[in-house]
Amino acid sequence: MFSFFKKKPPPTAAASSVAASTPPGPSGATAATGTGSLIGQALLAPIDIAVANEVAPERQKWLDKLKSGLGKTASSISRVFGGARIDEALYEALEDALLMADTGVAATGYLLQELRRKAKDAGVTHPVALKNMLVASLTELLAPLEKTLVIGQHKPTVIMVTGVNGAGKTTSIGKLTQHLCSHGASVLLAAADTFRAAAREQLSVWAERTTVEIISQQGGDPAAVSFDAVSAGKARGKDVVLVDTAGRLPTQLHLMEELKKIKRVVQKADASAPHEVLLVIDGNTGQNALTQVQAFDDALGLTGLIVTKLDGTAKGGVLAAIARARPIPVYFIGVGEKLEDLETFNAREFAQALLS
Repeated sequence: MFSFFKKKPPPTAAASSVAASTPPGPSGATAATGTGSLIGQALLAPIDIAVANEVAPERQKWLDKLKSGLGKTASSISRVFGGARIDEALYEALEDALLMADTGVAATGYLLQELRRKAKDAGVTHPVALKNMLVASLTELLAPLEKTLVIGQHKPTVIMVTGVNGAGKTTSIGKLTQHLCSHGASVLLAAADTFRAAAREQLSVWAERTTVEIISQQGGDPAAVSFDAVSAGKARGKDVVLVDTAGRLPTQLHLMEELKKIKRVVQKADASAPHEVLLVIDGNTGQNALTQVQAFDDALGLTGLIVTKLDGTAKGGVLAAIARARPIPVYFIGVGEKLEDLETFNAREFAQALLS
């Protein structure tokens, strides 16, 4: 499993030498690649980072689940390259397959344009070689979404999590809590989803399973719960405060205003917070996911995404649409209900799973 938990080190020469030896990711930060991210105090001493030639068994097991989840889409796209030559009929069939995979018009047009250009420049004539070029082009398109979640620059790091009902928001918070705790972070949960029945109880179950503290009020005001949680997180020296907000559709303008209120009130408890605003999107919703990203980003200023339910009917291509229209980092993707089914996003891995 790739690590994503980092604590900001003091500016020592040793830390600088490590940072200098680590290749930057697509967004300037250390990418979640085969070597993983550096954790906590490991940054305080110079170390040699070996480049892994093989994927760790845990990661490979998860990748196999991702490939299985995206199998239907991968199969339909792969059939396009089953012929003996590259012609206009192939490009037309590929366009249809990408659109059916929820890639969207803009991203599909971009990928086809890049593919035609690269194939012409390289003199490619066989469909298999063209497919490999498509994997490379999709990886390049998705690369800006690959970014590591950084914890430790603020204490506590306040993470506000939102999303529409049914997207898997509260479950994703539970999984994220488990990951943070497994990397040594102390977490406090805020049950600010006071609109949905049983939401507070659901988050309490996750708090019990991950043995973390929770701030909740039955029927309380969401903004007030959030304020209390951030204040408690500061007083108790917590590393992370995760705020679970109520799910709502972006068309519910009065509820979107409530989200803005929560953000404003959190800033009263900590002027620099929230440090991350994450949107959980359901991978099964297709282009609706892009609509949600745009609406929530306009309202709150999103810093990252969690994509869930890529384990069956999800087509997966919507990430290409997001990368083309609103390239907000995808911190995690989920392929199941278990705690270990939430993993860091890697552009090339995802492109290979979608097109294998």
